[in-house]
Amino acid sequence: MIRLFNVHYPVRTLILLAGEALIVGASFLLGVALQHRDDLYVVLNYEGGYLKILVVTLIVLTCSHWFDLYDPAHFNEKGELYFRLLLVPGILALLLAAISYFFPRSLLGNNSALPGLVILTAAMFGWRALYSWLAQQPYLRERVYVLGTGERAQRLVNGLRTRPELGIEVAGWSGNVEGELTRDSVASHLMDQIRQQKVHRVIVAMPDRRGTLPVHELLQLRLHGIKVEEATSWLERMSGSIEVEQLYPSWLIFAEGFRFSTGLRIVRRLLSTAVAALLLLLALPFIPFVILLIKLDSPGPVLYRQERVGRAGARFYCYKFRTMRRDAEADTGPTWANDDDPRITRIGRILRVSRLDEIPQLWCVLKGDMAFVGPRPERPEFVEWLSREIPYYPVRHAVRPGITGWAQVRYKYGNTLEDAREKLQFDLYYIKNGSLGLDLLIMLETIKIVTLGRGAQ
Repeated sequence: MIRLFNVHYPVRTLILLAGEALIVGASFLLGVALQHRDDLYVVLNYEGGYLKILVVTLIVLTCSHWFDLYDPAHFNEKGELYFRLLLVPGILALLLAAISYFFPRSLLGNNSALPGLVILTAAMFGWRALYSWLAQQPYLRERVYVLGTGERAQRLVNGLRTRPELGIEVAGWSGNVEGELTRDSVASHLMDQIRQQKVHRVIVAMPDRRGTLPVHELLQLRLHGIKVEEATSWLERMSGSIEVEQLYPSWLIFAEGFRFSTGLRIVRRLLSTAVAALLLLLALPFIPFVILLIKLDSPGPVLYRQERVGRAGARFYCYKFRTMRRDAEADTGPTWANDDDPRITRIGRILRVSRLDEIPQLWCVLKGDMAFVGPRPERPEFVEWLSREIPYYPVRHAVRPGITGWAQVRYKYGNTLEDAREKLQFDLYYIKNGSLGLDLLIMLETIKIVTLGRGAQ
């Protein structure tokens, strides 16, 4: 896996993306060459041909990302995958037609886009078929041995086996050792598999390493060029989260990451302020209509104020447009919203789906109580309870809470203790790997989720 913006991506997925980018550029370059045989140099170098092809390439890649064409979870859905793949040149054709009508000079001349679209459609289908065939070839897979037993090792093995985009084959693991698990039996099984299967990497996933970890053998393998890694790091890369179960404080202390430099804080603060100010400015024309709809729909105030816990445990008031009836918690007290919650008003449901109820939180960002990206702030009543039930829960208060965050773009809306545990694992990943690049990635993912109406509650 390759690390970009402090997020690990499978090499195969990046190869798919890079190959598609080259295909898009080459398709339109060939289209220009077919239409401008005599003046190709002039069109490309003096009429901005290369720049226009680059813009079209970015549009195609964005549309492909929008339709989850780079999401490995959808690679096996062949029928739906090829249908969405066909939508990309269709949308591009409509977009180019609209641009040619309003801004005819901004496109490649002499109808060069038409042959480019035809070539692109055929080339994209051919590239996807070739990629699927290459991904199945055994000589392009890395063989690993999982050293360990128990639920955690089994979860790692299952994850590696169900993620073909990783290009990894589990050649063996200690769960197949027959008889009593001792240091000698584990070491013997490990070395036998190394010799027989030509293993490239060993991942250690042993919950209790005292007396059973074959240290001498692992050192010899490392010295002979075989990679030896710890399961926690691999589970983190695969899931984009840090598991809190069997997580030791020493790992949090010595692990790479958890950087809180003053420079990074200042840059992220400036970015949050700029984004919040821009969005608030864009939302101003819609605010009067939202206020009117709320007042007409149900009695009560327009804004809903709620105490939340922020950075370093400091409390602040978070503001939203009211989406529930005025007495929503009169009988039950503080509770999470459920699916089809009867307390949500008709307009409130629309505001939640469209995320318009979040607009007043931009003021909290401008004030400095929140950032635009960060763990979602929780109510004090829930923080006290969750801190008792979930290990390392207070760690999420090391940074400012945010309107959106890594947990929000990677996990569904949750209203249970288990959901809070899962979200914390994503929040820990964000805090450990926090960077400006990761913030920008989360913002782009948020735009996609909001536009497509995913994960609303």
